Amino acid sequence: MSKDNLLDELQWRGLVHQVTDEAVARKAFDGQTAAYIGFDPTGTSLHVGSLLQIMNLVRLQRAGHRAIALVGGGTGLIGDPSGKSAERTLLTSELVRANAEAIRSQLARFLDFEGENPAQMVNNVDWLEGVGLLAFLRDVGKHFSVNAMVQRDSVRTRLEGRNQGISYTEFSYMLLQAYDFLALYRDHGCQAQLGGSDQWGNMVSGSDLIRREGLSGDGAANDRPPFAVTSPLITTRAGKKFGKTEKGAVWLDADRTSPYAFYQFWLQTEDADVGPYLRYFTLLGRAEIEALETAHDAEPHKRIGQKALAENVTAFVHGDEALADAMRATQVLFTGDVQGVPAATLEQIFAHVPGGTVSRDEMDAAEWGVRTLLVGQGRPFASNGEAKKALKAGSVRINGTRLDANPNAKFDTLIDDRLAVIRVGKKRYHLMQVT
Repeated sequence: MSKDNLLDELQWRGLVHQVTDEAVARKAFDGQTAAYIGFDPTGTSLHVGSLLQIMNLVRLQRAGHRAIALVGGGTGLIGDPSGKSAERTLLTSELVRANAEAIRSQLARFLDFEGENPAQMVNNVDWLEGVGLLAFLRDVGKHFSVNAMVQRDSVRTRLEGRNQGISYTEFSYMLLQAYDFLALYRDHGCQAQLGGSDQWGNMVSGSDLIRREGLSGDGAANDRPPFAVTSPLITTRAGKKFGKTEKGAVWLDADRTSPYAFYQFWLQTEDADVGPYLRYFTLLGRAEIEALETAHDAEPHKRIGQKALAENVTAFVHGDEALADAMRATQVLFTGDVQGVPAATLEQIFAHVPGGTVSRDEMDAAEWGVRTLLVGQGRPFASNGEAKKALKAGSVRINGTRLDANPNAKFDTLIDDRLAVIRVGKKRYHLMQVT
């Protein structure tokens, strides 16, 4: 990590979209300051769309500043209208509480909460839950102009939509987020808020609220001007929302997106996105990234940049052991060597290949002949003749073992006693489950 001003670091990485006051931000980052980023507990796991902000917290801490991760256990009961074309389904307090705890545990994998400069984790339900309605409207609501609020993109888009609209519940979200900044500034010495550009209006409202409460500026007892910095929202070159695949979101939870699938997601990055993603999602330094870009541009077919990106991000999120497993699984696709790879991993690797099931009774009746695995519905061959021809050519392997020309030969070497990966030729796979 560079020892330069953190703002310079973020700007070089392309991670600065808007700043409320660059001079204030630069001065704060020249010394030591505290900044926070909020995470909505809408589920039990964050996804790769949140990873950019997680990386910013990590960079903040590594640059010697105090990183504060806020889990929105209070605001999660309301729902942020930003980027939403329709009203959210409100979650129960029990579900929000469970999600908040899960996300707190997840963030603890990335930030250092011990040592000389520990990160801090807070939940806004701790201060929002005790705020009375009348006091909130009187002390906070008086500082907000409805005329200005309806001009915010998140609100205006909903108001202009013929069949959308926005409830007062979601309309009030920006007041709650502004109050978060006020509470953190006042009680935790937090001077800055970082976030995505879709949060700009809410972040500016928080800075304004702090000033209007007389906590910063002329005459304030502690003149540390609050400021906000946004990062650009990331989309693919094809214009798709980053972190979305045909199968849905790419999660940071290994139980929802396996390390193998996670690794593959980064490995499939388009050439034009490699440089920016290395800056956004890794802790590699400038010289390392520029060297990788040069090597990648010289020989793009070798996918040097994609491999470095996938390896760095997978190791950061899931650890070195999971990265090694993911790389080993990736090799399976090219070599067909499945020995030593767990059945659960193979099922993920070959999730989209044809396949089927065969019962142990059926295998026993056939005395575990390979014909039972090769011929029939859901199997590689429609007839014994086709199977014999392929076997004679030596193009059939089961679990990495080349078969001889006898379709009645015995085969009982299953992966984890239940799985047969059948490879015909170099690229044609079938997956059979023995149940």
